[in-house]
Amino acid sequence: MRLLLIRHGQTPDNVAGALGTTIPGPVLTALGRQQAADLAAAVTEPIAAIAVSSLIRTHLTAAPLARHRRIDPVEFDGLREIEAGVYEGRHDPASVTAYLRTFAAWAAGDLDTRMPGAEDGHTFFDRYDTAVAAAIDTTPSSDGPLAIVSHGAAIRTWVSRRARNIDASFTMDRFLQNTGMVVLEGTPASGWDLLSWQGEPVAGAQLADPTAADPVGKL
Repeated sequence: MRLLLIRHGQTPDNVAGALGTTIPGPVLTALGRQQAADLAAAVTEPIAAIAVSSLIRTHLTAAPLARHRRIDPVEFDGLREIEAGVYEGRHDPASVTAYLRTFAAWAAGDLDTRMPGAEDGHTFFDRYDTAVAAAIDTTPSSDGPLAIVSHGAAIRTWVSRRARNIDASFTMDRFLQNTGMVVLEGTPASGWDLLSWQGEPVAGAQLADPTAADPVGKL
């Protein structure tokens, strides 16, 4: 099975550098809508299914691709962003740093660390693993990859522990901008190999926003 893990398009929270993780969350900016529209043509390989999280920004990002491929996206709540807890809605440097350090600790293997007021690493990986497996179970086996439109911190952290051919520093040292894409191949049972990490928007670097304060994309 091949997975295309795609970060959602830009939101106002990304522009402001705010930590927004509650459902349904913000919609896309004008740039985010353009990123989503251009994504549909930029993904050239066949797609068997599209999965999205319970946050509206993933639905809006997936919509042009879904229309282009005539696929109905399926929502899996477990694909949502890492919960910010007490840092929800904040964009001050101390809160952002604490959020980043928490999921970086999970990536390094310290799953007992808890995001204050939210989940620990065990809970995050359990719900993300479950969602990925459920999405795979609904994907036709011979029609191409599964595209998963999800979130920056969640993708980065999950890949850091589930891709067996890299270590945690690989994902923590790379950016994943809006509509960037990570490609894995494998199965939930046998494990995953990282095939590519495209940190810039899939449709091209011209769709990046260097002025945005987005902390996850620039980590």
